[in-house]
Amino acid sequence: MEDNTQTPHPEISTKEKWLITSAIMMGTLMGIITASIINVALPHMRGSLGASVEEIAWVSTGFLLSSVIVMPIIAMLSARFGRKNFLIFAISLFTTASIFCGLAWNLNTLIFFRIVQGIGGGALIPIAMAVLRETFPPKEQAQAMSIFGLGVMLGPAFAPTLGGWITDNYSWRWCFYINVPFGILAIYLIMKYIEDPPYLIREKGKIDFPGLFSLAVGLGSFQIMLERGQRENWLSSTFIQYLAAIAFLGLVFFIWRELTTDKPAVNLRILKDLNFASGTALGSLLNMGLMGGMFILPLFLQQLLGYTARDSGIALLPRSLAMAIAMSLGGSLYNHLGPKPLVGGGLVVCFFSSYWLSRLSLDVGYWDIFTAQFLQGIGFGFLFVSLSTASLSTIQLPMMTAATGLHNVIRQMFGSIGIAMSATFLSRSESVFRRILLENVSIFKNVTNDRLRLFAAYLFQRGFDQTTAENKALKIIQTIVMRQSTMLSYNRVFFLVALLFILAIPFVFTLRDDRLADFKKKK
Repeated sequence: MEDNTQTPHPEISTKEKWLITSAIMMGTLMGIITASIINVALPHMRGSLGASVEEIAWVSTGFLLSSVIVMPIIAMLSARFGRKNFLIFAISLFTTASIFCGLAWNLNTLIFFRIVQGIGGGALIPIAMAVLRETFPPKEQAQAMSIFGLGVMLGPAFAPTLGGWITDNYSWRWCFYINVPFGILAIYLIMKYIEDPPYLIREKGKIDFPGLFSLAVGLGSFQIMLERGQRENWLSSTFIQYLAAIAFLGLVFFIWRELTTDKPAVNLRILKDLNFASGTALGSLLNMGLMGGMFILPLFLQQLLGYTARDSGIALLPRSLAMAIAMSLGGSLYNHLGPKPLVGGGLVVCFFSSYWLSRLSLDVGYWDIFTAQFLQGIGFGFLFVSLSTASLSTIQLPMMTAATGLHNVIRQMFGSIGIAMSATFLSRSESVFRRILLENVSIFKNVTNDRLRLFAAYLFQRGFDQTTAENKALKIIQTIVMRQSTMLSYNRVFFLVALLFILAIPFVFTLRDDRLADFKKKK
């Protein structure tokens, strides 16, 4: 195991530490919020640009594709051009692309500049994570991750509300223009307060083009497959079959290439660090559950409970507020308890909150949603801080940028898998439960006939003739069956999410942070 103490943390004053934190988080928040702020504006974009639902979806997909592809190679680009220079370039590219996204004159130009924007935005999160790890001393690593986590988790929570307000009061184009002043401020702060660490080696050697090409092809095909899979009925579609084959071959060649070449574009050998590998695996499983749950819960609130988009956003706020509380506490408790109790406790809390959601019915009240969301926020808050701190604790500082890039892209990929699996299970479970319910709703059963007569009599009293009342009574029964089958399908998906947290428990026992013993000795 590599010794993390070989490269000591630089001595930085408290003032400098918080100025660097402000500079790096400015760009990070900008990238995180932009990734989700435009989702509520997509219907307005569609009408303005004359696009179909599938076409306008590429505004989000294009950004995600390019950002995921650039994440693993930021260490190579930082070593070649200097991390500070590359970060300034990334924010400049992101800000410039934001201007052209706002100015887009048709759908194709908007998608193109969203892809360019994703190239710049994909670098911001991993570099911010690495800089914070390097800036804060070892005893404050958990505090650094709690600050980072607040931005990563709370940004998407408030972005839809902000995006809806901007779109309603101005135009969807201002969802992009709003990035410009923050981008300029972030560039100024980075130029003034951030410097490359002395251990960051500048390399000008040969570029691993085969590795880069196979990475782009493999990851790109994989992301498109996840995006289009449910609509194309997965492997029954020839298009999805081709994408799956290309993704598999591209990623297999990429892994082989990076493990055998002397100068890899992405240093996969970092995964030999068991602590980092197990922490990344655990984080990937958690991100599957988090993203899958975040995807279907707003659908549940709007489709079955009749919430508006604004009301469903408000209903999700308890989770964000609970995460903020838990992250603040987690940063303080980590040095006293270590990663295992916090991660294990967080998994248990997340299991019970998801299990709670799997037991809901159509008669659910607001406080049932509030309690489950609040519990889930507490669990995820403790998990994120502890897991991020522990999984990177054994990584040497010169390798930190490479490690954060790899850590984030793997988590992002599994988050996309979680969304795709949730959508697929939701759709297919609904069909299964509808068939099961319909088998028990028959005109040859007394219960069904009693219900039909009750509904028909009610409608007849409201002025409908007998034939119309009977037809409408049948439609009411059909609606009840559809709503109940949909409710059961949501229950199943939430239960599968709960199982993910149980499956993740064995990974907890592999986590460690050897620095904690040193902290306690010094005390």
